[in-house]
Amino acid sequence: MLLTLAALAIVLGPLIFVHELGHFLVAKAVGIQVLRFSLGFGRPLLSWKKGETEYWISWIPLGGYVKMAGLEDEGVAGELEGGKSSAPVDPARAFDRKPLWARMAVILAGVTMNLIFAFLIYAGLTATRGEPRLALVPIDSVNAAGLPPGTEDLATLRHGDRIIRINGGAVTTWEDLVEGLLEGPDTLRLDVADRPDPIVVNLAGQNRDARAKAVRALRPLLPARIGVVNPGQPASRVGLRGGDIIVRAGADTVRSWDEMVRTVRRSPGKPLLLGVQRGDSILELTVTPETQTDTDSAGKERSIGVIGAAPDPRLPTVRVPVGFGRAIVGAAEQVAFQVGGIATTVKRLVFGQLPARDVGGPILIAQMSGQIVRLGFDAFLRFIAFFSVSLAVLNLLPIPVLDGGQAVFLIAEAILRRPLSLQLRLRLTQVGFVVILGIMALAIVNDVVRNLPR
Repeated sequence: MLLTLAALAIVLGPLIFVHELGHFLVAKAVGIQVLRFSLGFGRPLLSWKKGETEYWISWIPLGGYVKMAGLEDEGVAGELEGGKSSAPVDPARAFDRKPLWARMAVILAGVTMNLIFAFLIYAGLTATRGEPRLALVPIDSVNAAGLPPGTEDLATLRHGDRIIRINGGAVTTWEDLVEGLLEGPDTLRLDVADRPDPIVVNLAGQNRDARAKAVRALRPLLPARIGVVNPGQPASRVGLRGGDIIVRAGADTVRSWDEMVRTVRRSPGKPLLLGVQRGDSILELTVTPETQTDTDSAGKERSIGVIGAAPDPRLPTVRVPVGFGRAIVGAAEQVAFQVGGIATTVKRLVFGQLPARDVGGPILIAQMSGQIVRLGFDAFLRFIAFFSVSLAVLNLLPIPVLDGGQAVFLIAEAILRRPLSLQLRLRLTQVGFVVILGIMALAIVNDVVRNLPR
């Protein structure tokens, strides 16, 4: 429990600080009077004053705020933001007296800092530790039906086979195999360990999409070891833990993560007996996979089973040193990919394509943080970066109180060529506050329900 709470503090604390620091620095830079910088809401546990600004650490650790002149009475001020500042307000340096571009820069500075923070984590990890690549592992299985013409011989690969050379060049990582299939010449000779004859692949006339199909048809042999279980999901409810190795599912011996997943997917809503290796012991746990709808490659919907478990990311890896430029590009690509993925998830929640019960709150974040920290320093830093991107995207939602809602006010001002009235902004902000309270209440109720015994 203490580790979980400490992990939560380490995740949320820096992200809130970085976000509010963005607002603070840009406000100062454009000449806006900053009355208070607070981590947390409500009355202060610790406070001090430097110059014209009060600095608080407040007792409700669910966010933070920067109180600026001209906005000191707007939004959810009062007790939530600790009341008015004792510093005298300079009307000439009020938020509303600044040009539109300056105000927009202040509003967007928080999310920008969160994105920069995530970018720096990804770039720093890659630049200092190298780019992690999955070490060459044996083949788990081949989807023969997915192979493009000219690659049919890949179907002769069996579970446990290891490709060691492509056209004479050594293959040391799974990425080497992928790059060979995607970028290699039209004719490829794949040498397989303990086989006298190579597999010959002819990709003449095939485009990159066809080559990619050949890559997707090959599945690496990864252990069926659990890394993280989602609270409230079937895996968590029956007591599966990070580090558990699934050795049997139903009547079948499990030799890889893919084999375990295939068995689970075939069992929606049906009790499934799992043999689980935990340390030196073998446990038997019965899990009932939840039913979800999936779309196959032919576009047909089907029901599949899921248990809410992710594989252990601590796989055999080879760290390849990369230049600073490559680290920068890779970090930017990672952040952009995550922004798109989180935005898509939010859209699906808004349009009812994902159930409301998937919304999580502080308890879920704490539970996930506690599990991730046990996976090592790299995994924990990457989780912080991912959460920083999530915070940025969520703050851009067009809800008054959030940065996105304030940006909408400024966009409306640009279109109307006059600011919205203070009364209208206050009313909309009150509505936004109610919406945020509703979302928080839903998240906390979901967190509690997830942890109820069933």
